[in-house]
Amino acid sequence: MECGSKSSVLLLAAMVLLTLAGCNAANTALNSPNHPIPTPAPAPTSAPNEWVWVSGANIVNQAGSYGTLGVAAAGNVPGARAGAASWTDAQGNLWLFGGAGPMVGGGCNLYDPLCWAGTNSYYNDLWKFNGGEWIWVGGSNTTDQPGIYGTQGVAAAGNSPGARLDAVTWRDAAGNLWLFGGTGYDSTGAVGYLNDLWKLSGGAWTWVGGAKVINQGGTYGTQGTAAPGSFPGARAGAIGLADASGNFWLFGGQGCAGFCGAYMNDLWEYSGGQWTWVSGFSVFYPTQPGVYGTQGTPAPGNVPGGRSNAAGWLDSSGNLWVFGGVGWGSWDGNVAGLNDLWRFSKGQWTWMSGPDESYANIDQLGTYGTQGTASSGNSPGSRDSGMSWTDASGDLWLFGGEGFSSVYSGTSPYQNDLWKFSGSQWTWMD
Repeated sequence: MECGSKSSVLLLAAMVLLTLAGCNAANTALNSPNHPIPTPAPAPTSAPNEWVWVSGANIVNQAGSYGTLGVAAAGNVPGARAGAASWTDAQGNLWLFGGAGPMVGGGCNLYDPLCWAGTNSYYNDLWKFNGGEWIWVGGSNTTDQPGIYGTQGVAAAGNSPGARLDAVTWRDAAGNLWLFGGTGYDSTGAVGYLNDLWKLSGGAWTWVGGAKVINQGGTYGTQGTAAPGSFPGARAGAIGLADASGNFWLFGGQGCAGFCGAYMNDLWEYSGGQWTWVSGFSVFYPTQPGVYGTQGTPAPGNVPGGRSNAAGWLDSSGNLWVFGGVGWGSWDGNVAGLNDLWRFSKGQWTWMSGPDESYANIDQLGTYGTQGTASSGNSPGSRDSGMSWTDASGDLWLFGGEGFSSVYSGTSPYQNDLWKFSGSQWTWMD
């Protein structure tokens, strides 16, 4: 099956939380015959490796309930959306920004973000989930808002990124939130790929760099050399990760490099206020397939193919890992779903596992093995747009996405399987 060009498709119809703690004992209420004491509603609990439905609706396409700006309330909840940016702060609170909501009137391919924007469905609202309640913190409670950039480098209460989806975010060593790119609205109200860089600190946004208009190509400079003029091109669906020092790493995505809509494989580092082009290519026309080399062997010429909406993480040693996505394998005949696994360490890429994504190896089924048991033969099927995170041990967890399970089940099936990658092996968890 050809997966085709697409953006992130994770729908926030309901918030869920996986807990790995033990069971909590329920409190017992004492009642007097004459003065009964009401029994409080129990807090959500779970046994190990069980899901808890925490908040949100159990039906699709629900509108948000904003309440009062800055005030938490039990009835507050963000509307259903896909492609939102999310992160956790130092206190463990969940933050949510933007995304694209349900289509109005139809007529758009699900994976065409530019068409989606025309249906009045992009958000730039900012939410915080704390103490079991949502707080609408900033941005607009109406859709399709242009960016308000203000003066570059100057924080202001009126500044706000435009409505968008598939941006990347990270938190620096000081706890400030950073946001880069995505697909959405620029300062003029035009819709396309973005490469603006923002910082949220002390409740105010600062436009730090990049263009305030859409579809700008990158300025690559000299590979491996930081420079004030270097800057990544506009893109959406990239991997964005912060290392232990608070430096930011950006890989791939779909955006503008030679032409807009390209699947990209460039790797960037943002440190000390400057960008460095680290690896990959600067022009992606007409295609940019991967160079796999020998499996398990790093080499200067190795590089993953251009892709978007892949899963990415940093391990405890600071190595960058990339899994799957949609884009180019070693074959440049067509865009497809991928399930190859790569590691970037000491300046070189290594193809670690999965097929080389030649014509015969695209759109791979998953190999699940025995649930709960790691095996070198296990692997999730080709997919993009899954939800990924790392736990306290540095292991990767991957949930769902669009792609392939253990059987072919039609065009663009959505998955809800849960995987763990630890050491060098995958485990199908749920």
